[in-house]
Amino acid sequence: MRWLTEEDIEHIAVGATVLGTGGGGDPYIGKMMALSAIKKYGPVQVITLDELTDDQWVLPASGMGSPSVLVEKIPSFEQLEAPLKAFENACGRKTDVVMPIEIGGVNSLIPVAVAAMNNIPILDGDAMGRAFPEAQMVTFHLDGLKPELVTIGDEQGNVVTIQPADGYWSEKLSRNVTISMGGSSIVCDYGITGKQAKESVIPGTLSLAQEIGALLKEQRQAEVHPITQMVKKLNGYLLFKGKAMLIQRKIEGGFTRGESNFDGIDFFQGKGCKLHFQNEHLLAEVEGKPVAMAPDLIAVLDEETGMPITTEGLKYGARVAIVAFPANEKWRTDIGIKTAGPRYFKYPYDYIPLETLVKEQRAND
Repeated sequence: MRWLTEEDIEHIAVGATVLGTGGGGDPYIGKMMALSAIKKYGPVQVITLDELTDDQWVLPASGMGSPSVLVEKIPSFEQLEAPLKAFENACGRKTDVVMPIEIGGVNSLIPVAVAAMNNIPILDGDAMGRAFPEAQMVTFHLDGLKPELVTIGDEQGNVVTIQPADGYWSEKLSRNVTISMGGSSIVCDYGITGKQAKESVIPGTLSLAQEIGALLKEQRQAEVHPITQMVKKLNGYLLFKGKAMLIQRKIEGGFTRGESNFDGIDFFQGKGCKLHFQNEHLLAEVEGKPVAMAPDLIAVLDEETGMPITTEGLKYGARVAIVAFPANEKWRTDIGIKTAGPRYFKYPYDYIPLETLVKEQRAND
C-alpha cells in the first residue's frame, strides 16, 4: 500500500493521457478534481490486486460522454458522490475499493476524488489498459461478466439506475441517458468482488501512468528525447512526425468524432497522415495505408516536449509525434478484436497487429 502525493497525481494525469489515446478527458480537469478532493477530504491510499481480499467489493467510477462537453461541465463533489451512493443503495453492499474503468486524463483521477470523499482506497489497475469510447469495451465484458447494475448522475442532481441485459445494452442505455443529461455524466458500473477483479483487471496501470508522466515531466537530457524513452518503455513505435493541418470534429451520438490530417516533417517530409477518432484515436493511416489500429494504442504528442495532446485539444499548426503501442494481450483475442477492433468501428480493415503494420511500412520506405 502507498499514499498518493500531489506529485503522483500530476504524473498520473500526464501518463494517463498518453495511455488514454487522445480520450479519457482533459488531464488538467482530472488533476484539479483529484487534488481538490484530497485537500478537502484527506489523502488516498493505492492498493494492488495482490492486496485485495476475494470478498472485497470493488466499484469503478468514471465520466461518460463527449470530452468536449466535460470541459464545459466540470463535475461537482455532489455529482461524483451520487452514483456511488445510488449503487450501494441498489445492491445493498458498501464499496470497499474504487477503481478506474479506463486509463485517461480524467477517468484515471475521478476515482481518486471518489476515494478521498469516501475514505477508501483506489485500485492500481483498470479494465481497458487504455481508454475506449464505449461501455462494453472492458475486460469484464471479455471475461463474460455483465454490468448487472449501472448508476448515472448529472450536475442537476438527477440519478438514473438501470439493470442492463449485457454490456452492449449498458452502453446504449447509459449513452442515451448521458445525452439527455447534456452530454456528460458520472457513472458507476461493473461492481465486482476482489476475486473477480484479480481475474479481469489489468494490473498496475495507475503506476504505469505515473511512471510515464514522471518521465515526460523530467528535465530531458539533450541526447535522449523523452518520446524516445517512453516509446522504448512501452515497446512502441514512432509512426509519424508532422504538422496538424485539417482537423474535423463534431459531437455526434454522445461522442466527439472526427479526423485529423497532418503534413510530414523531418524524415516524413512529403507524406501525409490521417487519424480517425471517436473520443479516442482508433486508426492511423500514412499515405492512405493503415499503420496502427484499435485495439492497439495511438497517441499524439507534442514534438518538442513529448506531452500528450487530446483529441479535443489538438490545434491547427501543432507539430506532433504520432506514436503507437501494443494493446494488452486480452484485446488481441478473438473477442477483444470483435469488441474493439477496426471492423466494430466500421473501418474497412481486419485487425493487423501494430508490429506487423510497422514492419510493412518500414519495408516500403
